[in-house]
Amino acid sequence: MSSVPQRIKRGWAAKHRPHSALSFVRALPEESYRLPVVLYCGDDAQGWPEQEAVRLVPQGCWIHIKASRELQHVLRQLLLSRPGWGGQIAICVSVNPQQHTQLAAVENQLHELRWQIAMLRREVQLALPLLLTMRVAGNITLTTQPLWQVSVVGAGTQIWYEGQAPQSIEQWLAQADSRVLQQQILFNALDCGFSQRVLGFFTADHPDVAPVAPHAMLCALQATLTQQQTDSLWQQGLSGCTTLRSVTGWSANHGESVQPDFILPLLPRGRTVSPVRRAVLPVLTSFLVLVFIALSYSAWNNQVLIHRIAFDLAHYHRIAMVDAGPKAAAVALLREDAAQLNQWARQGEPFSLGMGLYRGERLHLPVLDAIRSWQPPPSHPLAPQPQATIAQLDSLALFDSGKAELKPGSTKMLIKALVGIRAKPGWLIVISGHTDNTGDPAFNQQLSLQRAEAVRNWMRDTGAIAESCFAVQGYGVSRPLVTNDTPEGRATNRRVDIRLVPQADACLEPDDTLLSSRDGDSNQHLTE
Repeated sequence: MSSVPQRIKRGWAAKHRPHSALSFVRALPEESYRLPVVLYCGDDAQGWPEQEAVRLVPQGCWIHIKASRELQHVLRQLLLSRPGWGGQIAICVSVNPQQHTQLAAVENQLHELRWQIAMLRREVQLALPLLLTMRVAGNITLTTQPLWQVSVVGAGTQIWYEGQAPQSIEQWLAQADSRVLQQQILFNALDCGFSQRVLGFFTADHPDVAPVAPHAMLCALQATLTQQQTDSLWQQGLSGCTTLRSVTGWSANHGESVQPDFILPLLPRGRTVSPVRRAVLPVLTSFLVLVFIALSYSAWNNQVLIHRIAFDLAHYHRIAMVDAGPKAAAVALLREDAAQLNQWARQGEPFSLGMGLYRGERLHLPVLDAIRSWQPPPSHPLAPQPQATIAQLDSLALFDSGKAELKPGSTKMLIKALVGIRAKPGWLIVISGHTDNTGDPAFNQQLSLQRAEAVRNWMRDTGAIAESCFAVQGYGVSRPLVTNDTPEGRATNRRVDIRLVPQADACLEPDDTLLSSRDGDSNQHLTE
């Protein structure tokens, strides 16, 4: 039972033990280092000691990765510890035909590297230039120092040799030296028989992985090489061309390979994304997107406003001035537009029309000019309203002093008044009695009411007028026409007034028609 905790403890320790591929971090230069940094993986990197995983040279920095599958982890750790190095990082893949016997194994390894590089480019949004190096070694190369044939994108192909300036292929072959011709034949054999296949593994169309085009291809002839394989792909290729096997000089001498330090200054410098910039960039992008949306929204609303007011103006001008009703309706719309534009001119336009795109001020003056050009039609005078008519009857001609019974001789005066009343059928007949100030006021008020009722009763019975057409009032001395200080004034104030109020249908019987209320003159004066 005690072995179980021990196994758990060992498993936990293995899980949390620092990976050997990530132990390079402590050997890295400082954050301010600005020379190229190349992640070196493939065949040559496998034999390098772990303590030399990071090598600094005058031209830059090499970071060796023993296992190609660790490339993505190393790059992520590198960017995590040195986030400012993004534009300096490149990847170098070494593929040596003398270290492989099966082309299928090489293909699998390169497809894995292609997938990692494509994924990393998409993930970290960096260029990550790719270098492909291929080497052959042995006495057949006729060289003691590495001889490089370098093909850089946009720069052609050159020959690089230790201690000499780079030369073009034509300049190099111009030397009258058979050794140069033999070395160029080896370069051509390496290029046609192997490097083009390797290039195809990275650039051929694939449904799942994007192509990864290299920035430069480097082919080297050198004297020594590590971990050479018997019956390697290089020997298989030479045997296929010459039908010879195991020729002296085809095999390489054992020794370390040399990195192509000269290529580092030729690497392109990509953009470097600092942590602050990496954090600010999404915020800035979001802000710019919002600004674009706001500008588009404001531009759209301004176009809608311009089209609406332009339509209202065109609609107003299409209507003839004599067409008063539609013209007035069009003017009402323009007044609403003018009020809205005036409000925005005083208080500022709304945000939906702002952002420097507001164009309402250009429309304000044309709208006001259109409103001022409108000439309303002349108004028609209103028809005169019918007025109440008043007939004043002398009380002494109708009644004896202090009495409310009609005199026998009053019929003529009442008939004349009745004729005027019959001329206004359906109007309300208001009969009011008045007295002078002689005697008791209460008695005078009662007497005036009784006299008004007597006149009403006579007209009701004589003229066959419904009682609902009458209204009787007794005012006594409260409404004199003149002063009561003289006998003439008191005689004038003793009266019975008959007023015809224009109140249509006030006293019609149910079977009467309304036509009679529209006949006759609107003014009727009954005087006595």
